Amino acid sequence: MFRRMKFTRPKRYLSIYVVPVILGIGMACASKKDNNLSPVDYVNPYMGNISHLLVPTYPTIHLPNSLLRVYPERGDFTGDRLHGLPLIVTSHRGSSAFNLSPSQGEINTSKPVIDYSYDQEVIKPYAYSVYLENENIKVDFGVSHQSAIYSLNFSDSSAPYLMFNSKKGTLKWDGKGLSGSQEIGNNTKVYIYAEPDHAPMDIKVLKNKFLVSGVEATGDNACLILTFGKESNIRLKYGISFIDENQAKANLAREIKDFDVARVQNKGKEVWNESLGKITVSGNSESDKHVFYTSLYRTFERPVNISEDGRYFSGFDGEVHKDGGRPFYTDDWIWDSYRAHHPLNVLIDGKKEGDILNSFVRMSEQMDNFWLPTFPEINGDSRRMNSNHGVASLLDAYEKGIRTFDFEKAYQAAKGALTEKTLAPWSAMPAGKLDEFFKGKGYIPALYPGEKETIPEVHHFEKRQPVAVTLGTSYDLWCLAQMARILGHQEDYQLFMKQSFNYRNLFNENTRFFHPKDDKGNFIEPFDYVRSGGQGAREYYGENNAWIYRWDVQHNIEDLIRLMGGKEQFVKYLDDMFNQPLGDSKFSFYAQLPDHTGNVGQFSMANEPSLHIPYLYNYADQPWKTQKRIRTLIHQWFRNDLMGVPGDEDGGGLSSFVVFSQLGFYPVTPGIPVYTIGSPFFEKSVIKLTGGKEFTVIANGVSNTNKYIQSARLNGKVLNKTWFAQHDIANGGLLELEMGPLPNKAWGIEK
Repeated sequence: MFRRMKFTRPKRYLSIYVVPVILGIGMACASKKDNNLSPVDYVNPYMGNISHLLVPTYPTIHLPNSLLRVYPERGDFTGDRLHGLPLIVTSHRGSSAFNLSPSQGEINTSKPVIDYSYDQEVIKPYAYSVYLENENIKVDFGVSHQSAIYSLNFSDSSAPYLMFNSKKGTLKWDGKGLSGSQEIGNNTKVYIYAEPDHAPMDIKVLKNKFLVSGVEATGDNACLILTFGKESNIRLKYGISFIDENQAKANLAREIKDFDVARVQNKGKEVWNESLGKITVSGNSESDKHVFYTSLYRTFERPVNISEDGRYFSGFDGEVHKDGGRPFYTDDWIWDSYRAHHPLNVLIDGKKEGDILNSFVRMSEQMDNFWLPTFPEINGDSRRMNSNHGVASLLDAYEKGIRTFDFEKAYQAAKGALTEKTLAPWSAMPAGKLDEFFKGKGYIPALYPGEKETIPEVHHFEKRQPVAVTLGTSYDLWCLAQMARILGHQEDYQLFMKQSFNYRNLFNENTRFFHPKDDKGNFIEPFDYVRSGGQGAREYYGENNAWIYRWDVQHNIEDLIRLMGGKEQFVKYLDDMFNQPLGDSKFSFYAQLPDHTGNVGQFSMANEPSLHIPYLYNYADQPWKTQKRIRTLIHQWFRNDLMGVPGDEDGGGLSSFVVFSQLGFYPVTPGIPVYTIGSPFFEKSVIKLTGGKEFTVIANGVSNTNKYIQSARLNGKVLNKTWFAQHDIANGGLLELEMGPLPNKAWGIEK
């Protein structure tokens, strides 16, 4: 999760651009059954546009994993003004880099971007339309991979004009088109080349609220204005690049040959149907299909392929590189995406996942230190959050047969990130005293409330997060150990396997929680497992409280069960979490823990560390509780409406959980090539696997009532266990489930 402002700070800003309620309701896809709908027709980009507390899901217009993304920019939640028309968003939920403000009549010189009152907005993944009511302009938009096109219909036909803005950069008219750049941080720029279908009558520069003659504008809020005659319709096509203006022009020429907006939109629809069509679902609730395909659409927003004609600009070293025939991907917040987003890519598009992981290795080589990235963005690695979970994605892909990246180099980059870089959250500094302590004592030491921080690597706001870091790093070290084993690095394997049990060092046997310790080995007391830890529980955990981190041992669930006192006690503690009240008013609870939303008791459906928890009943001989819980949670918190996502959707993190869960299985432990079974939502789901084969899930008799598995067969053989392996389905397969209204408590209990 990208972390906050107001309540917390950078990940989830409370001031965001969201769509009005009435529009979201209007756009919510029809619930009546229509067998003629294609996969993209089920997508509702407005789903989740109002957040429960933090950053919502923006209604993004883009093609799958493409460089060019836009969404309408609004003020705050249901703000009813559009801040111009966007030309590109350069990072997941960032603001637009360039802005277009069309109008007509006398030029408004008050500011370089017009705030529009608007109506009749329609958003599809590949197209956008809106009516700017005060200006009497009908807007249509179509998007390609690195270029896009606007059609602007001026009802009054009275001296239309186009106002272009670069927040910090340059804009220039060359006689035929407009070129420009904008700085986006860390010595990175985005470039544009735009061509109108009519030649402008005049060019003006807006400077300090005055119009002056000229064809070039530079600096903060650079603004160039193209004025026209009596044209009633102006179409504008443009290309975007991270390399230079010439490449932006080349991208436009390659992708959009004319000014036919409908052609671009229709092509975009085809591209989306091809990507979403990797999974087909049939039967049962149309509402479930809307949630499913909208969630699947969200998984294609990131990471983005920024290769342009065989080259790419790297924000990791500030250089332009040849891509060697393999696309370069970035803008991937791995703390969120390793859990389900990367495994989903492995399942349905292993070629893309191999290219993404190959990009991770390239990034590591390009940075000053050969360390695996944690939050790679367009302008480099921002090193957000805690732990280094990219190692899990590397291992998971390799174990599931993806071998199209340099595994040895990947291992060395991951090893460097875990042993040479500090484990302190949100830091890119080398290892220091905290890391020396971790290597010697096996945990990150905690401070007492009010105790002053003295470690320079620790981010002043994000704190040490000692329990979260200890548990997360234990898992990362387990993944690193498996990579070492595969590569034959036996000494490394033995060391990292030993360290993978470090989570035990913070386990409180009296309370059965993971409990912070001071540097003397004493548990911090007194302690409240709901409220201790300050803002976002960061002094001890991270975004979630102790009830969530109680289960953060993905790599050794059997050992966690033993620590908890056995399967029966393990299930009791799971039940306790779902039944434990907030313990305070909502106002007080969420003011401290704004990421800990989507609550069922102390469980949070809104934050990624929770995603595997409902599936843990499978490991303790009560799989029927997983089946019940998954069904309940998704219907409670993921809905086809404006508040249909319970927390920050970090570009596929939460949505991939929904996709897997509605299909009926989930990868609880990335790195172990196994899927655990839940409760499918559809009568039939067909997944086009990496390699071209198909895996089909049939749920006979399934419905909202018939959610419990009565019996199962996998590839024609009786299945009485709650999991299947990658090798069971790698060459295609069939999972057939008989569903019923009451649990078969004997199913899935391995003897």
